[in-house]
Amino acid sequence: MQRRLGLGDLHFRGGEPPAQGTLGDVAGEECLACPVLATYGLECRAAPGRGVQFGIERGGEALLYKRVTEYVQEEMNRADRLKDAGEGSRGAIVGFALTTLQRRLASSPEAICQSLSRRRRRLEARIAEERTRRRGVDADDLPEGELEDLEEELVDEASAAGTIAELEHEVATLADLEVLARRLRDSGSDRKWEELSKLLQNEPEMFDAHGNRRKLIIFSEHRDTLNYLAAKLRALLGRADAVVVIHGGIHREERRKVQEAFTQDKDVLVLVATDAAGEGINLQRAHLMVNYDLPWNPNRIEQRFGRVHRIGQTEVCHLWNLVAEDTREGQVFQRLFDKLDEQRRALGDQVFDVLGEAFHGKSLRDLLIDAVRYGEQADV
Repeated sequence: MQRRLGLGDLHFRGGEPPAQGTLGDVAGEECLACPVLATYGLECRAAPGRGVQFGIERGGEALLYKRVTEYVQEEMNRADRLKDAGEGSRGAIVGFALTTLQRRLASSPEAICQSLSRRRRRLEARIAEERTRRRGVDADDLPEGELEDLEEELVDEASAAGTIAELEHEVATLADLEVLARRLRDSGSDRKWEELSKLLQNEPEMFDAHGNRRKLIIFSEHRDTLNYLAAKLRALLGRADAVVVIHGGIHREERRKVQEAFTQDKDVLVLVATDAAGEGINLQRAHLMVNYDLPWNPNRIEQRFGRVHRIGQTEVCHLWNLVAEDTREGQVFQRLFDKLDEQRRALGDQVFDVLGEAFHGKSLRDLLIDAVRYGEQADV
């Protein structure tokens, strides 16, 4: 995959990048507190981030990943044909919806099952064509709450189908995929959750010197996964009130109350959040964070870690990134991690603007889309 994605050409300001193995390491060093602390000769209290790699070689998860990715590939090719036919705006919207579907596939069985079901139902209802012919948007420039709403709407309805026959074919494909997704979800098989559960129960940093559980923030990209995780975490911890959530659909005042409960109430142990919690919220009461989903915009990683790793933090901050290494997206992230690790060994802990300048000629999002679309080709 290296040749087509061009990850061998990563370049950094100053010629060489630091690295320590994961995007989390870089994000930790890039938070806004670091240069200010250095100015006053203070130590930046961020431990090296840790990548948690896991495989999905089990039949159900691997099969679903393969089939949904094939569907996304096919529909992206049709979206390209829309652009070639002069319908660039519609093609871009369909492409955005499909990349969102692929990200949900990597997020959790619950997220992809719900997304496939909603998409099938909306297409069966033959949503008015005009609703998919809206103006193009730059998703990375949207506030997180608006981005979540846009993704929820478009992933359910945006289609490249141009005729009733094409729409019926897509609906039939979605119905088959939904059966696979529902079977996987109902089986309880979820390697990603299993890895998080191990971290929560076995990682020493999760507990203080007296054996009490420390506060933890878990970031997801999707509300379906957020709700799925909240339910599982409450069952694992044995108390419903131990887990609180923040997402873009929660109003500002309610969000403030959730933040206050998490930071002030000793019985509230875990905050599960989408990137809505990365906007203007101080969560410094915690110093442990898990990226359950890695965003395709690397700047959002910095924003997340900045909620805990900032001026005034008295504890060493720890970050774990969950990555399925045998998926196409996981291979891109892992290649990047390896490259950063190689360069950090040469330069130690110098601080560089890595996240914004780590890719030569392509954004991380474009590299990931190429991996999804062309990853099976011999030259990729």
